[in-house]
Amino acid sequence: MTQGLRDSVEYHKMRTIVVIPTYNEADNIEKITSSVLAVQPGVHILVVDDSSPDGTGDIADKLSAASEGRLHVLHRATKDGLGRAYIAGFDWALARDYDAMIEMDADLSHDPMFLESIIAAGQDADVVIGSRYLNGISVINWPLRRILLSLGANQYVRSMIRVPIHDCTSGYRLYRRHVLESIGLDNVRSNGYSFQVEMSFRAHVAGFKIVEVPIIFMERRAGQSKMSKGVIWESVKMPVKLRLRERALRKQLRK
Repeated sequence: MTQGLRDSVEYHKMRTIVVIPTYNEADNIEKITSSVLAVQPGVHILVVDDSSPDGTGDIADKLSAASEGRLHVLHRATKDGLGRAYIAGFDWALARDYDAMIEMDADLSHDPMFLESIIAAGQDADVVIGSRYLNGISVINWPLRRILLSLGANQYVRSMIRVPIHDCTSGYRLYRRHVLESIGLDNVRSNGYSFQVEMSFRAHVAGFKIVEVPIIFMERRAGQSKMSKGVIWESVKMPVKLRLRERALRKQLRK
């Protein structure tokens, strides 16, 4: 069997699900799910909706009913943060024997066209991060101050937790199931955007292979950003906490 054919067989063996947390994404949910299913016929989607008052969950249910089993919906009773939504989605997917879980935003900032390269990289890596900063700066419709803030945040995170990643805060990423089973999801404390930082740190400390692939990030086209002062403050504090707990985490997570 040639290497190319062998890679193709392995690709089809890896059951992959895209986990999309939602809160008030009624304007975007049909667009993002239809795009994912169109460009990646072999993947499934799990929408994790936190009881959106704008009816996002109801729309997702209708889309699920018409998806021939490719789109699933997990309804949560309350909105308690991005991290908790992802962990609920990961637990759901792990219980149903998916091999790889991909994080993706619902706001169309993560282009489904990059799923192919992310999934392909996941054949040989444990964690794949869609990076905005691997080949320069690849963001669209961000003001300069937002770019500088993001670059500064990533530099701060890298210096504090010492992970060899260009884009520590990217929310477009793939985890193989053995990573999520090993890094202690029950012990993850981050809940906002620092969730991505803690997950990166735990995977690195545990010794898993992390690779980055370039993406182009597009600012959301509809709806409102979920960024808040509380989320920003958590993102400042979490790298410090992780650095202070590094030795204990290394003992806990060493494979």
